[in-house]
Amino acid sequence: MKQRILIVGTGFAGLWSALSAARQLDLQARDDIEICVVAPQAQLHVRPRFYEADVARMRAPLDALFAVVGVRFVKGWVTGIDSEGQTLTYRDADQNEHSVSYSRLILASGSQVNRPALSGVEHAFDVDSLEQAEALERHLTGLRDLPDSPARNTVVVAGGGFTGIETATEMPARLRAILGEQAHVRVIVVDRGAQIGASLGAQVAPVVAEASAQQGVTWRLGSSVSAVDAGGVTLADGERIDALTVIWTVGVHASPLTAQLPAQRDAHGRLHVDRNLKVVGLDNLYAAGDTAFAATDDLGNHALMTCQHAIALGRSAGNNAAADLLGVAPIAYSQPKYVTCLDLGEWGALYTEGWDRQVVLTGAEGKQLKTQINTGWIYPPAAVRETALAAADPLIPVVA
Repeated sequence: MKQRILIVGTGFAGLWSALSAARQLDLQARDDIEICVVAPQAQLHVRPRFYEADVARMRAPLDALFAVVGVRFVKGWVTGIDSEGQTLTYRDADQNEHSVSYSRLILASGSQVNRPALSGVEHAFDVDSLEQAEALERHLTGLRDLPDSPARNTVVVAGGGFTGIETATEMPARLRAILGEQAHVRVIVVDRGAQIGASLGAQVAPVVAEASAQQGVTWRLGSSVSAVDAGGVTLADGERIDALTVIWTVGVHASPLTAQLPAQRDAHGRLHVDRNLKVVGLDNLYAAGDTAFAATDDLGNHALMTCQHAIALGRSAGNNAAADLLGVAPIAYSQPKYVTCLDLGEWGALYTEGWDRQVVLTGAEGKQLKTQINTGWIYPPAAVRETALAAADPLIPVVA
């Protein structure tokens, strides 16, 4: 039976796992091992941009790219993983169940936003998936057909972390583009922190506060949403905010597929992996991206659930899964450089370096870099075999 490297997911980690595995097979001049990717679509959904308008543009087709590097794509929804039997089950578009074996499996099935057992939370939108981001965009566009009212003109963002900040600071311009420049729009961030942008550190917080104030984004600090309904939210202290638009950005959890594996997981459901990204205790299984709890260096830092880390994790996982199968030396995952590039709407953007987030660029300069990242750096390489394989080298540093 032909050996197979099976990859679950076409997000950043899944895409780069496939390309890097193909690169390693090419280096060893091996064409007797199949690389197969299973996912609902042969597309990269550019998740970091889902807070922006015109979200339909935030997808990149992968069919041609997979074809030129010799990766087989299978359209399906994974339903089970048998790590002992080394088989995976998936459901196709006609709801038929299939089983496929693997020699090495790379789990790169991503994560999803936390949806707590909260009254009315189903009324809240999110920017976690393309489908939800598109639903939010349709909803926002439809606001122009409603009578002018404070509730129509108000957006509540639950959560003041990275995604919440980018979503909230982008929202005033999005609302004015729909409702008109004279509309009295309100954007309110509800966050448990004691300070605006506190979760991103002392240097970042005052910049976020300045950008928020300049754009009219207000914060309800030290608070949380206790209930959502079709007309707004109720906060934990009893305050009522009338808003037809509520966006949930409070935390993410790794793909439920991680729970099927007999392995240790962190508080976010991520699988503990060694420095080669092999799942601890499971010899033939690797994890990458948001499913992996991976050390980035020897200083105690771990990869975050971001595309910046997912790209490098994918390059390492794909290379090492293939190397393991071929009997060649792996390249330990290492990503000591950490940067942050936070979009702050019309105010600009903020770029920092290091785990302590030392501010390097702000305002227009930061926005220029953020635009380069969002519109170029994080997209797949061209569907040219040599270009794609070269880009998948696990030793290439990732700074986006």
